[in-house]
Amino acid sequence: MMKIMKEFMEFLKEYKVIGLAVAFIMAVASTALVTALVNDVIMPLITPFIPGGEWKTAKLLLGPFAFAWGDLVSAVITFIAIAFVVFMIAKMVLREEKVSKK
Repeated sequence: MMKIMKEFMEFLKEYKVIGLAVAFIMAVASTALVTALVNDVIMPLITPFIPGGEWKTAKLLLGPFAFAWGDLVSAVITFIAIAFVVFMIAKMVLREEKVSKK
């Protein structure tokens, strides 16, 4: 039993599973934060420019077709914001690695 526990601990250390778990949890939390930022701060600023004023139910009507684009716009803005945050964090981390390697 001790051998299995030792192998398991080595596995966790070798593949940095704990760090990955922490990163995943932080990503979920930051996603919720950025989604709230987009929904509660950014989209209300855009709402006055949307016909009808309600961005979540905004639709483009083309004949018999109704394209609900409000949620899509919100999702795109959220994705761009999250991608930018990840980019900035990666840029800082990679810069630290470059400095420490020299």
